[in-house]
Amino acid sequence: MLIIVVGVNHRTAPVEVRERLSFPEHSLGNFLDRLNNYPAIEGCVIISTCNRTEIYAATRKLDEGLNAIWDFLSQKSGVDISEIKNYSYTHTLYDTIRHLFRVAAGLDSMILGETQILGQVRQAYQMACQHGSTNRVLNTLFQQAITVGKRVRSETGIDQNAVSISYAAVELAKQKFKDLSGRSVLVIGAGKMSELTARHLVANGVSGVIVSNRSYQRALKLAVQFNGRAVKFDQLYHYLAEADIVISCTAASHYVVRLKDVAGVIAARQGRPIMMIDIAVPRDIDPAAGKLPGVTLYDIDDLQQVVDQNLAQRKKAAVVAESIIEEELEQFMQWLSMQFVVPTIAALKQRGEEIKKKELHRALNRLGDISEHDRKVVSSLANSIVNQLLHVPVTQLKAYALTPEGHLYMKVLQNLFQLSIPGEEPKSFENAPGQGNVATGL
Repeated sequence: MLIIVVGVNHRTAPVEVRERLSFPEHSLGNFLDRLNNYPAIEGCVIISTCNRTEIYAATRKLDEGLNAIWDFLSQKSGVDISEIKNYSYTHTLYDTIRHLFRVAAGLDSMILGETQILGQVRQAYQMACQHGSTNRVLNTLFQQAITVGKRVRSETGIDQNAVSISYAAVELAKQKFKDLSGRSVLVIGAGKMSELTARHLVANGVSGVIVSNRSYQRALKLAVQFNGRAVKFDQLYHYLAEADIVISCTAASHYVVRLKDVAGVIAARQGRPIMMIDIAVPRDIDPAAGKLPGVTLYDIDDLQQVVDQNLAQRKKAAVVAESIIEEELEQFMQWLSMQFVVPTIAALKQRGEEIKKKELHRALNRLGDISEHDRKVVSSLANSIVNQLLHVPVTQLKAYALTPEGHLYMKVLQNLFQLSIPGEEPKSFENAPGQGNVATGL
C-alpha cells in the first residue's frame, strides 16, 4: 500500500487558487465520503487551512490514486486538472511521510515554527476518523505526525520566540512587567496591526483595553471585541495616566503623542512605569518621550530587531528539528516496511502449508498402515523441510523491506511462488517462463 499526498500551499499557488481548492469545515465530512468512494482510494485525510490544502491518501496503485485525487479536486473546485497540476505538489511514500512530519512540526509554514498548524493537523485527522475515512496505515501515520510535532516543539523550543511585529510587542511587554495579568492597555488607532497587538496582549493576561481613534465608530467597534472602552481621540491624553501599556499605530503624518503630553501625566502616575510601543511609520510618539523617568519606548525598528533575533533562533531550532524528523522518519519507515511485506510472508507460509499438507497426505497413504509414532516422524520431517526452506526467503525479505528496493524483492517473491495477496488483483502466470508441475514442490 502506498501513501500519497497532493497539495497546494502559499508557495505554490496564489490565494485565488487556494481559496477555490479549500474545504469549508462544515462540509468537510461530505467531501471525505466522496473521495473515499473512488475505487483507488483506501483511506484519506484532508487538511485545509488558509495557507494550504493537502489530501493524504492510501492507495495500492500510484497512478490511479493520484488521478482520483486530481479528478476529485477538479470536480469540487471547477478548476481544470491541468491547472491543478501546475499549482500543486505531489509526494509519494517516503517523501509523503517526511512532508507531513515537517508540516506538523511547523517547518513548512509561512511563519517558521508556528504552533497553530499542529492543532489543524490533529483536527483534520479527528474529522477523518469520525467519518471512517482512514485506515490502519493513515491512523498510524497521523498519530505519529502529531507526536513528532509535539516532540519538535518540546525539544527545540522552535515556537517560543515571537516572529511577528505584533507578538514581538507582547514579548517586550512581558519582559518589562513579567506578568501581564491585570495590566491595562491604551490602543491608539483601530487598524489591523493595533487589533492584532491588542488581541495578543489580552490573550496573555491584559484585562483593561481602552481604544482611541479619529473615527469614534471604528474605536467603538474594536473596543467591543475586547469588552473594552472607546474614547474620543481628543481625550486620549486623559487616559495615559491609567494605562500600563500604550500601543500606537495610526496613519498620521505627525506625532500623535507629544513630549509635553507624556510629561504631563508622569506626576499623575505616581511612579508607576509606563511602556509605549510605537508601531507606526511615520512615528506616532515623540522619541524624546522615551527619556522621561518611568517611560520605556520602543519603535518599529526595535520590534523588528526582536523579530530578526527570534527568527535566527527559530532557524537554529529548525536544524535540530530536521534531525528529529529524520530519526522519526526512519523508525516509521521500518514499521511501514514490515506492514508491506507481512501479507506476502503470510501468503508464502500459507503456500508452503498447502503443499506440505497435500504431499504429506499422499505420502501417508502410500505408506499404508504405519504406527502413530511413524506418522509423527513423517509429519515432523515435512514440517521441518518446509520451515527450513522458507526461513531464508522470509528472513531476507524482512531485511530487504528496510531498503528502497524492498517492494521489488516482494514482487519478485510473489511472482516466483505465484502468491495471491488479499486485496490485490490475482496475477496470470500462463505465459511465465518455465511453467510446469508445481504441485510437488515450492
